[in-house]
Amino acid sequence: MPEASNGLSPFRRDAPDTAPPYPAAVFRKTTAVDWPGRIAAALFLPGCGLRCPWCQNRELVLPAASGLLLPPGMRSLESALAHLEKRRAVLGGVVISGGEPTAHPALPALIAALHEQGFPVKLDTNGMNPRVLAALFRDARARPDYIALDLKVAPERYGELAPGKTGQSDAGKRLTESARLIAGTDIQREYRSLALPDGAFGAADIAALAPLAAGGPWVFRRFVPGNCLDPAWNARGAAAELPELFAAAARKLGANGIAQSYTSPQRAGH
Repeated sequence: MPEASNGLSPFRRDAPDTAPPYPAAVFRKTTAVDWPGRIAAALFLPGCGLRCPWCQNRELVLPAASGLLLPPGMRSLESALAHLEKRRAVLGGVVISGGEPTAHPALPALIAALHEQGFPVKLDTNGMNPRVLAALFRDARARPDYIALDLKVAPERYGELAPGKTGQSDAGKRLTESARLIAGTDIQREYRSLALPDGAFGAADIAALAPLAAGGPWVFRRFVPGNCLDPAWNARGAAAELPELFAAAARKLGANGIAQSYTSPQRAGH
């Protein structure tokens, strides 16, 4: 198995967070791939506190740097909720993703509103805001029904992804705390890692992350280049064998490693 090397580009790492203060999202009316086993809708909230060079939602992370005032497909949460109200009979739930949804003050109210409409809610998070997760878990109205935690690289490497000296110093600790909080709940969960090529993710990362992947499947998805935050990553190959290789390594460490067959990039609005 390849060992991880420091293949992370500093591209845009120090660009400011662009999470807008207004309640809006990119709205995907139907998705069969964002919540395992369910036909759902998805809301992608813009802005993120990390700068992963392989991220394929560049318009959500840095819309201004992408030459956009707003990400394409943006609409108010009010209009999205009004549309969802009409589809309660056909949807199995709503996914809140990003970007990073826990960066938004409106998140608890949004989850509560979806629950009031009768929808189960899946929350995708990078784990950088454990205090927000703790608050959600304490509030029955805002508590997600399913949660997916991204495990990007070993915790000690998260400084490579975080802008600013403060973020670089404690990003790994915040990930670890979020994993601890999730493990302490009865919320259905999964963990997700991108099977990055060229040694950017490897055996050392899996060994460091395996203790965090408790109580749910750890899904490894193949990296497919395209629309990456760092354009240099668009030229990297998609190693088809890596998801199963990494999943097998995770299983040897006692985690429930799974190679995901779905390989298309998970992009908002696509």
